[in-house]
Amino acid sequence: MTTFEVRDVHVHQRFDTFEALKGIDLTLTEKRIGIVGSNGSGKSTFARFLNGLRVPTKGQVLVDGLDTVKNGKAVRRKVGFVFQNPDNQIVFPIVEEDVAFGLKELKQPKAQRGALVEEVLDRYGLGPFRYHPSHALSGGQKQLLALSGVLVTRPDCVVFDEPTTLLDLRNARKVARVIADLEETVIIVTHDLPLLEHFDRVIVFDHGKVIADDEPDPALKFYVERMQ
Repeated sequence: MTTFEVRDVHVHQRFDTFEALKGIDLTLTEKRIGIVGSNGSGKSTFARFLNGLRVPTKGQVLVDGLDTVKNGKAVRRKVGFVFQNPDNQIVFPIVEEDVAFGLKELKQPKAQRGALVEEVLDRYGLGPFRYHPSHALSGGQKQLLALSGVLVTRPDCVVFDEPTTLLDLRNARKVARVIADLEETVIIVTHDLPLLEHFDRVIVFDHGKVIADDEPDPALKFYVERMQ
């Protein structure tokens, strides 16, 4: 189980005139964690700290004892990140090439890399599209391709930033089922509240601070009432 320790984290933006996060202190150990909040609440900024995509202006983030500033590369091996828009994550023109890209730094034999790519593509229904142009996939397939590119490196945890926002209902439900079946620790930033109903913990952000931290039912109820 991955353990995140977030210690007095502050983030300044816009020439230090705006504080996106204000003294966040959290320890995350649960298998399924949801993060919610209105636009601009700091939730997506917080998510990017969990694998070192961003670093604090002040404070410290540790992942299984590894500092995201000092050990960024090792942290990103442990924690994968799936962006809201898969087009921001897909970098190669062919599906197979895009998934294989994440394995290059692992220095595995070519045959082993090929087997891992084939396995993850088949797992998420992308096997028939192995040699297909990445840009020609549907929205749901692109999101699964982005996820495949992360999972092929076998991280301990996957952080998702709004994984269903750009999808129609059918693809959103498909991606939700895939996420539910993952063995890895999952942390999701989302406005899609039903995604979080069976999670272990939900954290609510507002104006750069944590305003609720509880099991899904009371946390989401508090969030919905506050938004009204």
